[in-house]
Amino acid sequence: MKSIAIMMCAGALVAGLAAPAAADPGREANGRATLTGFAALPAQTFVPGSEPSGAHLGTDPINGVTPPFPGQPVQGFSGIARRPDGSYDVLSDNGYGAQANSADFLLRVHRIKPDFATKSVQVLGGFHLSDPRKLVPFPLKRADRTLTGADFDVESIVRAADGGYWIGDEFGPFLLHFDGEGRLLEAPIELPGVKAPENPYLNGAEANLGRSKGFEGMARSVDGRRLYPLLEGTVTGDRPGDLRMYEFDLRRRAYTDRRWTYRLDDPSHSIGDMTAVDRHRFLVIERDNLQGDAAKVKRVYLVDTRDRDGDGTLDKTLVADLLDLADPRGLGGTGGTFRFPFQTIEDVIVLDDRTLGILDDNNFPFSSGRTPGRPDDNEFITVRLARGLGADPRVYR
Repeated sequence: MKSIAIMMCAGALVAGLAAPAAADPGREANGRATLTGFAALPAQTFVPGSEPSGAHLGTDPINGVTPPFPGQPVQGFSGIARRPDGSYDVLSDNGYGAQANSADFLLRVHRIKPDFATKSVQVLGGFHLSDPRKLVPFPLKRADRTLTGADFDVESIVRAADGGYWIGDEFGPFLLHFDGEGRLLEAPIELPGVKAPENPYLNGAEANLGRSKGFEGMARSVDGRRLYPLLEGTVTGDRPGDLRMYEFDLRRRAYTDRRWTYRLDDPSHSIGDMTAVDRHRFLVIERDNLQGDAAKVKRVYLVDTRDRDGDGTLDKTLVADLLDLADPRGLGGTGGTFRFPFQTIEDVIVLDDRTLGILDDNNFPFSSGRTPGRPDDNEFITVRLARGLGADPRVYR
């Protein structure tokens, strides 16, 4: 596919600046993280030669953009995986936020490469997700078995040892295994005892998980033998704000009996993504549901499965406040403090022991956290932590 290189207009960066946030005990203990790179892909970027999309959104303008759209938007980055050549795979989610309005959004993995010198992002290609072997046992929207946002809500991705991908879905929730070209390799794997309202196997039973509250985050163990999917929503009967993290054995193709609890700072918050640091520790993005100046909580926590404080939940340590990043070089505007004020921030990757890559999910065309009335761009930032993670080198090599 022809590459797309797009420059970000500097004027749109100004809205990312604000006065420093109020002092936070976690920040004071661990130091303030620093913005070290900024690149952006404009919101109105479409896959060249692709089918129109957004027909179920109506015809009224949304943040100044009128649907339907001339092609498939390159948007909704809800997961990231490193490629051997230094580029990245980024996962578009179900499309327009709901099963009912996303039947003409084709699920896709895009290959991108940020250029922090020019503050631009190249789209190098990508592939649609599909089920040519007819492994999905329930009806799909398209006869050609290209998967759409009405079939699955894909939100998390890891590269597999075989060069393919494991992807976490929210509608089931399901685990989905694809080859390197996006073709499904086995039937969707259910989570025992948990079903969202969109689950095709409910058969009149009551769901015990909120709508699209399935596997928002997922990490692969550093040895490549296990997956650790994390729900976005609380299972009925659990304490409000408690989220379940599971362990899935890739050799046995089965969930183990191990399970952990991630406790949100507030039950109204959500998690955005998750990645491994070493055998016991992971990074998790936690956020409120607000954007722009109203946003108050956009944080990256280091969590530990060893539960040293004995409260039955993952231990949490704040490593980056994304609304209070130091920006001494003015990479995000005029300098001082940089804010990443998006409603949904759904990608985190370890680039080295002190540097993270973080991307937003721009929810095109709905979110406007950077500039009111204008759809958000897809932004890719790098953040240097005040302290090293002591990460297993396998997570960033």
